[in-house]
Amino acid sequence: MNIPNFLTILRILSIPLFIILLSYGFYPLALLLFVCAGVTDALDGFLARTFKQKTTLGAYLDPIADKLLLSSSFVAFSILKLMPVWLSILVISRDVIILGGILVLLVNSFSISINPTIISKCTTTLQLLTIGLTLLFQVMQNKYIPLHLVYWITGLFTIISGIDYVRRGIRLINERERN
Repeated sequence: MNIPNFLTILRILSIPLFIILLSYGFYPLALLLFVCAGVTDALDGFLARTFKQKTTLGAYLDPIADKLLLSSSFVAFSILKLMPVWLSILVISRDVIILGGILVLLVNSFSISINPTIISKCTTTLQLLTIGLTLLFQVMQNKYIPLHLVYWITGLFTIISGIDYVRRGIRLINERERN
């Protein structure tokens, strides 16, 4: 167990506490924990690269930690009526479709490497920004700051990214059938 993997596991273990804080309206503490999760995400990647501590476990755990935090945040925010339900449905549906596609490819013995694209990285950044801004505005107790534009942009990028992953999966299947 190295420090980057420990930080990633710590991030995963902090998710229930984050959801509990949200559920009870402790938004300042939830925001602090969310920021800490972001810092540990950046830190574990930096440490793994700098000290050559990249591991197979870390390569799997890091994106899982990100998806767990984002998915649980979007669901909780929707349940608490802090953001539109449609956005959470888009975010969760995209991830389920991607996971389903990966499982279909693996079951059919496709060799796949999961490398995030620019659009995927932008989508993740926008999703994190959406969660962070929504929390920040709750802490500021300003419910009149319109985040609708942020929600729509995040939704649009989520759709485009999902379509891109589906397109990439279909291309893999078509390439195999041609050979």
